[in-house]
Amino acid sequence: MVVFLLVLIVVLALLGAVHWYVWRRLVRDVTTRGSLPRRLGTAAVVVLPLLSFAALASSRAGAPFALQQVVAWPGFLWLALLLYVTLALAVGEVVRPLLLRRLTRRAQTAAPAAVTAPAPVTAPEPVPVPERAPAAPEEPAGPAPRTDPAPTPADVSRRLFVSRVVGGAAAAAAVGTVGYGTYGVLRGPRIKRVAVPLAKIPRAAHGYRIAVVSDIHLGPILGRAHTRRIVDTINSAQPDLIAIVGDLVDGTVENLGPAAEPLAELRARHGSFFVTGNHEYFSGADAWVDHVRELGLRPLRNERVEIAAGFDLAGVDDVAGESEGQGPDFARALGDRDRARASVLLAHQPIVVHDAVRHGVDLQLSGHTHGGQLWPGNYLAELANPTVAGLERYGDTQLYVSRGAGAWGPPVRVGAPSDITIVELASKQA
Repeated sequence: MVVFLLVLIVVLALLGAVHWYVWRRLVRDVTTRGSLPRRLGTAAVVVLPLLSFAALASSRAGAPFALQQVVAWPGFLWLALLLYVTLALAVGEVVRPLLLRRLTRRAQTAAPAAVTAPAPVTAPEPVPVPERAPAAPEEPAGPAPRTDPAPTPADVSRRLFVSRVVGGAAAAAAVGTVGYGTYGVLRGPRIKRVAVPLAKIPRAAHGYRIAVVSDIHLGPILGRAHTRRIVDTINSAQPDLIAIVGDLVDGTVENLGPAAEPLAELRARHGSFFVTGNHEYFSGADAWVDHVRELGLRPLRNERVEIAAGFDLAGVDDVAGESEGQGPDFARALGDRDRARASVLLAHQPIVVHDAVRHGVDLQLSGHTHGGQLWPGNYLAELANPTVAGLERYGDTQLYVSRGAGAWGPPVRVGAPSDITIVELASKQA
């Protein structure tokens, strides 16, 4: 508890410092004291983080779903804007002195030198020389105190101009980045195709297509229309099997059940399968497992099924279920199977790949990372996951990690576009 409080204090202090920095550069430095723009900007820097906190806490606090939807858009979008405007302003700190120095030098060069007409030359009149009094002994004088010249109105004007140029450019870059990233999420995921050769796959299964979709994240922002886009995209690819590998929802069946209903229209000749992700355990995992079963999907909860094409499909609960006495059970899902047959494992988090290796899994399909979702978040994701996105090999096991079809928190993706992956199994006997 003490550690949690210390971490919370550090995070709040960091957020406070970042908001103060943004207020200073985007409000104080570009407006005049007491002006309406300064008052509005100050109010925004106070209200927007409160909305972000409300967006993060409202679902956990059991707030009415309508209220969650009201605070989600501005609250979550502000978090993305805060990230990119801070990065842009940090770059502006390098540009600012260079631009100011250039403007100052140009102003000094352009200033005309004062020219005065020469005075007429006349003969000097004799000046009487007064008698000099005895000079008092001089005391040694210390160095004169150095005083910096007060900034002139021109200096102030140049600084204001530079602050407005840098601040405006930073704000425009952040808004453009977040706007494009939001469009990418709302447009829906695109199909990505990956060929995966498996030594144990029979020739008859060569070209078998598994549609892998993860991290749909239905919630206060992404709803039924988002599900419809995903279903239509998957069905258009005509896969042989569909695998939803966790983090389907951010909310209860009561609030999001209607948003998930289009999943009942998924079509694949060998069916649609589902495993839990960590967010299901924040939203009532057992209730969601029952609901997706009603929609025609088959949950795989530490179990496996033989696919007629010639391989075993297994699925394990997410590691977040351990707090509820569930979690992954690899012995139950993969024990006593014929290891001469190829095996494909559905597991939400890539971190369980080492368990998959120990149990002789040929291919693990995962999600969870979102590919980082918001650059440079991919570097943080690399610290917590063996693979952030794409296909990699661990011993005799291949791991494929999808970037996911939705977004958590801000409905924004930068540098990690959403996808639905068609994994095409390739037989080495073909």
